[in-house]
Amino acid sequence: MAIPFGERERSIPAIVIDLVNQFATLLQQESRLARAEISEAVSRMIAGMIMAVIAAVLLVPALVILLMAAVYALETTGLAPPWSALAVGGGALIVGLVLMLLGVNRLKAKNLIPRRTIHQFEEDAALAKRQVNGAEERTGHGFERAA
Repeated sequence: MAIPFGERERSIPAIVIDLVNQFATLLQQESRLARAEISEAVSRMIAGMIMAVIAAVLLVPALVILLMAAVYALETTGLAPPWSALAVGGGALIVGLVLMLLGVNRLKAKNLIPRRTIHQFEEDAALAKRQVNGAEERTGHGFERAA
């Protein structure tokens, strides 16, 4: 009488081979996910850099005109032209430095780390460890086969 497939006990080597095959497939899928996540982050970064360059090209002339207007406004209050220019230029320098430091901080490599993929790898490793420990408990200790 034939034993249905679902009720047959699988041999330890068959289980190990199946585990290795599933682990290899899992690694392939996780590496594809990591590549996709990194590609997505790089695409966002490139798009952001392009927008920043276009914005800079458009904003530089506007900023110069506004700064000139501020210098003229200070001159009309009675401040000497050199002091007006120094006050406006100093204020623009401080604002520019703050913005530059914030921008450089956002371009650090830590923002390209595929956090979701790393988290998924950790979960997969924990699951594999639980499955291996469960198989060891069912068969005794390790790869011994019950007679």
